[in-house]
Amino acid sequence: QQYATVKGRRVLSKDSRSYKKEVQGIMRRLRAEGTISKELVTALRQGFVGLFIDFYFETPHRRDLDGGLKITQDAICDALGVNDNRVVDVHLVKRIDPLRPHIEVELEAIADWQFDSEYVYLGREEHGGAT
Repeated sequence: QQYATVKGRRVLSKDSRSYKKEVQGIMRRLRAEGTISKELVTALRQGFVGLFIDFYFETPHRRDLDGGLKITQDAICDALGVNDNRVVDVHLVKRIDPLRPHIEVELEAIADWQFDSEYVYLGREEHGGAT
């Protein structure tokens, strides 16, 4: 369970807070080692983001594939200082590793993402404040 309700408010569960903290620590280490370069972080902040995530579960039937996406995406984006609304492309794979459940993530900075040309974003200012 990623969220708990406390006094009518939805908050991250204790396990989710712990997971997010662990992911952020790993991301700090990868940045310090240079595995995640300053150039990549800059490109991710300036462009759009693609996430490729392989989830390795203990069994094939215990968890839904997409169940871990949001907390993982939030933890990674928070650690990099990237707004998660910049994520435009996501690929998920469900794999099995009963002895060592884990995730593997590949990040892609997308400088030239194009939204559907048939839709025009009018924006708040252009049509009287309604969205």
